[in-house]
Amino acid sequence: MNLDFRLSESEEILKTATLNFLKRDINKQTLEGLHDSDTGTNEAIWRKVVEMGWLGIITPEEFGGTGYPLTTAGILFEALGSAPLPGPYFSSAILGSLIIQEAGTADQKKSLLPALVEGTMVPTLILTDPWLGWNSEAAQISCQEKDGNYLLSGRKLLAYDALAATHLIVPVPLGKKRDSLSLFLVDKKMEGVSLRKLPGYLMGRAFEVCLEAVSCPSSGLLSKFKRGGAPLRKAVQKSIPILCSYLVGGCQAVFDLTVAYSRIRVQFSQPIGRFQRVQDMIIDMINQVDAARWTTYEALWKLDTQGTAPESIHLAKAVAGEAYWQCCNLAHRAISGISYSMEHPLSLHTRTSRAWYNFLGEPAYHKQQLAGLLLMVSK
Repeated sequence: MNLDFRLSESEEILKTATLNFLKRDINKQTLEGLHDSDTGTNEAIWRKVVEMGWLGIITPEEFGGTGYPLTTAGILFEALGSAPLPGPYFSSAILGSLIIQEAGTADQKKSLLPALVEGTMVPTLILTDPWLGWNSEAAQISCQEKDGNYLLSGRKLLAYDALAATHLIVPVPLGKKRDSLSLFLVDKKMEGVSLRKLPGYLMGRAFEVCLEAVSCPSSGLLSKFKRGGAPLRKAVQKSIPILCSYLVGGCQAVFDLTVAYSRIRVQFSQPIGRFQRVQDMIIDMINQVDAARWTTYEALWKLDTQGTAPESIHLAKAVAGEAYWQCCNLAHRAISGISYSMEHPLSLHTRTSRAWYNFLGEPAYHKQQLAGLLLMVSK
């Protein structure tokens, strides 16, 4: 089966419907308000998203979702990234759904996934400890068993969408082996759970989560005891290219608005797009956008057709994360003064590119992982 970027009829419909929704229901003022909020969404928009079925896009039909391939989900998130629309859609509909699908028991899937699709349960993964690791070894929450329950204690950083979430997926190490993790689904309303927003331009909607002797019942244990490492890694790997597709949408939108501006901004009696330096910036942006798109959709295609693609996944995140960041930098240079205003549409993309640059691993981390895989294969 050959890699084909052409969209199917259903994918064209999905893309068009998503772009129409963004144009019709998310005006500039609304979008700015969502980015300035701590949840990235509101009740009205959330209900519309539920009605359109976005939250169940990769959840199997037997659990109330649509069961689309990962590539189709990538097309949806590329359209969302063009806005860029914030909110816990990736954390819940993609990463949260995949973790439950990979790690949950049959009964847990039957009870949790329909609630996720209906938007009544919003899970988010809290993984990163203060030393800022992004793999399963980054989990350092302590766990004690007491009266049939599990007492969880510890601190997590860079917990994205934690305020919008209803439940926290907490990896807990219970042994020295790589797969010795258990995954707990913790209701955020439980006693001992507290949040603190992490300030700063690079953070986005990231929070510090503190767990102080949070009593989690055995029913909240997602994975088979001490076997959560493998399903967690598998879910994260499947999720990363869909996150990259969101970044691709942002790259394309930034490129489009820069080209449009270069055609109407006149300096020295001619559009600035005729100046070679501006043309150089636009060509650099084309290279960034194309690299991000090709690597992202190759990873999605491999996952859908072959089931695994570790090298392609790391390459996609390294390229797409860097591409979005650099496209915003180049756009600011080409557009100049006005683009640095918070009211300019580029500002939302710049903020988003900085926040998602590090999520699930910054480009340097994924380059290291890719190098390790390539060196291992070459031996």
